[in-house]
Amino acid sequence: MDDTDPSKLAKWYVVHTYSGHENKVKVNIEKLVENRGMQDLVLAIVVPTEDRVEIKNGQRKVKTRKMFPGYVIVKMIVTNESWYLVRNTQGVTGFVGHGSEPIPLSDEEVRRMGIEKVYIDLDIDPGDNVKVINGPFESFMGVVEEVNMDKQILKVKISMFGRDTPVELEFGQVDKI
Repeated sequence: MDDTDPSKLAKWYVVHTYSGHENKVKVNIEKLVENRGMQDLVLAIVVPTEDRVEIKNGQRKVKTRKMFPGYVIVKMIVTNESWYLVRNTQGVTGFVGHGSEPIPLSDEEVRRMGIEKVYIDLDIDPGDNVKVINGPFESFMGVVEEVNMDKQILKVKISMFGRDTPVELEFGQVDKI
């Protein structure tokens, strides 16, 4: 693969929008990109959401809520033209960064936000100690039992309520101690 592959040059940027306009902004940017044939500069627009299970009156309801209200995440190569297109989309108040200079998210931030599946080359073996850094078992410590490199999943034994409990975790959910 050569260095001119656009997906390697593109970075994720955070765009600030009017609250409640995130999906509208996403659609507007997608339309403008399509109309101007700029798919090679603006590769993806994401409104990160998460599903929450709420129990009301004994009924389980799955509610999708925005993880970052007022923000849209855009994967793009910043040029004068692409910056102008996104910046001047209706509902956009600006890029997150210093002044007019958008600051890209680091790979670590992208991974933690769960926007993009980032292949993680984790140097880890059964018997290694790990700390869970996100998810329902956040801040628990555990011992790796199995490593599945293809699926990027670990089987980890975590001590909960005085018992060792095996849990399945993604590589992005742990840090090696």
